[in-house]
Amino acid sequence: MMKPIEPSRDHRVFFSGIIRCALVVAGIFMASANSAAEMRAITIVSGTYGENCGAPHGNLTRELARHCNGRETCNYAMPGLHKGGTTMACASNFHAEWHCDHADFHTAALSPGAKSGDTLVLGCVESRGAGK
Repeated sequence: MMKPIEPSRDHRVFFSGIIRCALVVAGIFMASANSAAEMRAITIVSGTYGENCGAPHGNLTRELARHCNGRETCNYAMPGLHKGGTTMACASNFHAEWHCDHADFHTAALSPGAKSGDTLVLGCVESRGAGK
């Protein structure tokens, strides 16, 4: 009586390795396609430092845009005390306005009591948790 031919262990390991590899590649592709579809980019409308001290509105727009445009989130440190023509005699505020994919409009600000180096966080990440 003849024994049925069984594939060798090497062949089974080889084919299971190919299947695992294909599944991993498919998972990475699906995850990257999904995250790219959900990412929303910041577009700066204006950035102003020291408007409460007489500085012109939008005096930091270009710098803020260079730092944050195209990102999903952006941490921007408040400029030094002499930035944009303001002086140490006046505690300056810092205000940013931006769109997310040219749709949602957002604003954020640091009060005049904020110190040089304090950080303003801009974002376009959609909330998906409780309360949404």
